[in-house]
Amino acid sequence: MADRVPGYSLADQGIATQAEVHWNLLTAPLVEQALSRGEGILAKDGPLVVATGKHTGRSANDKFIVRDAETEDTVWWGKTNKGMTPAHFAALKEDFLKAVGERKTLFVQDLFGGSQPEHRVNVRVINELAWHNLFIKTLLVRPDAADLPGFVPEFTIIDLPSFRADPERHGCRSETVVAVNFTEKLILIGGTAYAGEMKKSVFGILNYKLPVEGIMPMHCSANIGADGKTAIFFGLSGTGKTTLSADASRTLIGDDEHGWSDTAVFNFEGGCYAKMINLSAEAEPEIYATSKRFGTVLENVVIDPETRELDFDDNSLAENSRGSYPIEFIPNASEDNMGPVPANVIMLTADAYGVLPPIAKLTPDQAMYHFLSGYTARVAGTEIGVTEPSATFSTCFGAPFMPRHPSVYGNLLKSRIAKGGVDCWLVNTGWTGGQYGTGKRMPIKATRALLNAALDGSLNDAEFRTDPNFGFKVPVSVAGVDSAILDPRSTWADKEGYDATAQKLVKQFIDNFEQFEEHVDEGVRQAAPTAA
Repeated sequence: MADRVPGYSLADQGIATQAEVHWNLLTAPLVEQALSRGEGILAKDGPLVVATGKHTGRSANDKFIVRDAETEDTVWWGKTNKGMTPAHFAALKEDFLKAVGERKTLFVQDLFGGSQPEHRVNVRVINELAWHNLFIKTLLVRPDAADLPGFVPEFTIIDLPSFRADPERHGCRSETVVAVNFTEKLILIGGTAYAGEMKKSVFGILNYKLPVEGIMPMHCSANIGADGKTAIFFGLSGTGKTTLSADASRTLIGDDEHGWSDTAVFNFEGGCYAKMINLSAEAEPEIYATSKRFGTVLENVVIDPETRELDFDDNSLAENSRGSYPIEFIPNASEDNMGPVPANVIMLTADAYGVLPPIAKLTPDQAMYHFLSGYTARVAGTEIGVTEPSATFSTCFGAPFMPRHPSVYGNLLKSRIAKGGVDCWLVNTGWTGGQYGTGKRMPIKATRALLNAALDGSLNDAEFRTDPNFGFKVPVSVAGVDSAILDPRSTWADKEGYDATAQKLVKQFIDNFEQFEEHVDEGVRQAAPTAA
């Protein structure tokens, strides 16, 4: 394996260790290491099954960015991006490097963040767990063997789940810490075994780095039609981003993180990180098939210790059970994780108020407005005494991962939409005929028919009306779709109830957008919905 050891060593980075360092191991050796070290077990059909302990998701409240001369005026400081002093980071780094020096074994992967060569970043990831090293090798873009000897990292991630932070010494909140230093190009992750922290740290790097190069980083899925045209799908959890972009008739570029350059839409990753809870062969056959393959890593999926059978319906370990696998495990995936610049931008929302139409066409200004708003709605679920939905706004459809001010990303999106003559659509996969509790979920058949009409261009020839509340264009009729569903107000038995609910949602949009008004131009401000 000497040919997989880079010339640029840990010592060259100022990292001293007596550990046995495993450099750039391939999948089988990493699985063997994980099994021999008791980090996981093999399921019946070959995937590695692991448990992450108490952290089964991201520790958003424990993430910090070092606030220094580099970041003071470039990071959007606030509830999402919290600062750490350089002195606190220095103490944390000292303790991290001491812990690294004490490890008997380390696993290191040299990888790329970004599939388009001229816009990718070299990332070195140092792990104490073999399965973490396998995870990040799977999720990022894997260099060819010929690239490894000369690999020099631009950013380094050190991930030590066994590390326990000291809030007083390190300026953090708890024993768990994710600390990002853009000046030193170093990310330290401690006190959590949730592997997704590494994936999202690289996303954060690219979200900080690429806008300076004029590249639009996006929290979206992307695919290519038989006509060679690319579509991108923005959407928060529960809006149907994965379901609607996973189409056997279209080529998958990626499921989660992408960049939009002058020449391509490119996946930031080389793998997928899918939710596994309630997974079935009938509903999601392609993803289900990956759960039966060697090389897949399953996190917090319940497994019978004797038969090694998996139970995807059992959420006793986590509701957020996950599977990571190389993107080539999906049969219709793009070979180079890239496609042409988009012809269509889809913004998905699940409106539980039953106010928004199933599809609307957006101008570039309206697209920027709704991108910055990042709206969807949560439903009450089983919470006793709560029956009404609540609005959720996550700017850029991914606020936790966007270090810069949202207007940076919004302006990039608007300019690229205008430059490319891109068609933009708002697709509501939420409720119709009333709000949650009264109405019903939008029929998936209707959503797919409308989406297909948008993507094949035929919807552009439809007759449109202007929505009186939001000002966007809504088709009056579309072949194969009940015309009544296109006018949400007509589906409500209580028309006055619709009007009141619509205005309630309008006010929530307007109130949320106040934080952006001084950062956008008049055209975007005029794209706001209209209060009565």
